[in-house]
Amino acid sequence: MNILQINSSVRASASHSSNLANTVVERLRAAAPDATLTVRDLGSNPHPTLDGAALGALFTPADQRTAEQAARVALDDALIAEIQAADTVVLAVPMYNFGVSVQLKNWIDAISRAQVTFRYTANGPEGMLTGKKVIVVLTRGGLYRNTPNDTQTPYLKTFLGFLGMSDVQFIFAEGLAMGPDAEQAALTSAREQIAEIDVAVAA
Repeated sequence: MNILQINSSVRASASHSSNLANTVVERLRAAAPDATLTVRDLGSNPHPTLDGAALGALFTPADQRTAEQAARVALDDALIAEIQAADTVVLAVPMYNFGVSVQLKNWIDAISRAQVTFRYTANGPEGMLTGKKVIVVLTRGGLYRNTPNDTQTPYLKTFLGFLGMSDVQFIFAEGLAMGPDAEQAALTSAREQIAEIDVAVAA
């Protein structure tokens, strides 16, 4: 099994989402000791934004790209190769102002490429990243689950499903900014959810 862990917090070792994602990976690797692990920390190594220059590089035929354009496309290619090779993807997703971090959004833009990770057909869009298990760790300062203010869960379900990843499990840690007791309760709840992951399915 190949595991890909994507951390998207800017808080480094203080990140609850990254630390809980580490716990998910530990559980997966305990069940599959031979599993390989790739960690992409977007907080410490942010991916560049999809801007006009990047879009121009992507739409320029490979044999006509400048060296600068080829280097920019190669950055996206590396992220695509990582997720193509993964059997299980673990996403660490803090909530920033009701949405995902810009670091994660840049990763999402990078791996979304027509004819590579999705394609349009006569029957509609078809995701090409199939057969993967995705575990998403969502951390929030307040309580948003099952409310209209939880924009992350439907957005990530839609995005992942668009690329062909429909086997998605969400782990929630909420109330992290509502005092020490609430923080500990949120972390305890998240660890209990992680303990219930069906590692046989993930493997």
